[in-house]
Amino acid sequence: MSEPRVVHGDRPDRTAAVALWTVVGAGCALLVVRPSLVGRPWTPGALLGCYVVLGLIAVLAPVPGRSRRWIGPVVVTIAGVAGVLIAASVLGPSFPLPRTAQILALNGVAAVAEELFFRRLVFGGLLRFGAVVAIGGSALVFALVHVPIYGLGALPVDLGAGLLFSWQRWASGGWGASAATHVFANLLAVLR
Repeated sequence: MSEPRVVHGDRPDRTAAVALWTVVGAGCALLVVRPSLVGRPWTPGALLGCYVVLGLIAVLAPVPGRSRRWIGPVVVTIAGVAGVLIAASVLGPSFPLPRTAQILALNGVAAVAEELFFRRLVFGGLLRFGAVVAIGGSALVFALVHVPIYGLGALPVDLGAGLLFSWQRWASGGWGASAATHVFANLLAVLR
């Protein structure tokens, strides 16, 4: 999946950087308020709207930095799915969720929107500081915005998932492998 790149010489334009981080802040705020949408009759529609807005923010915002492919996306996706399966076997049962088509679809949409946001936008914005900062920073932000919905106890799991997804983004040069793995992980969490 190709990503537009905005590069102004060797240094990103200051206005573009401020705009990028303002958009990132707005997206994070949207994810942090997500738990307040749960438990109402309109919850599925509100959450879907939240994820559509998040995805649009991530798609429409120009991202500075360049990314190189180190490993093919299929290999990276297989490695990510294997990692999720290993982690799931070690972690034990997941939290109980209803197994409806609506929940499965919403979890899939959420995974794609979050990967667009964290691995395209946040990772891309941090990439100018180096791959380690981009991987670690986008994983940390990913884990932190999940605390309000899953609690502090899930922070290590979310950080591990964020590191896996961010590594996939770096290794494959795009966000598609991490999105596929994230969708798989979300569906596995509901179905097991």
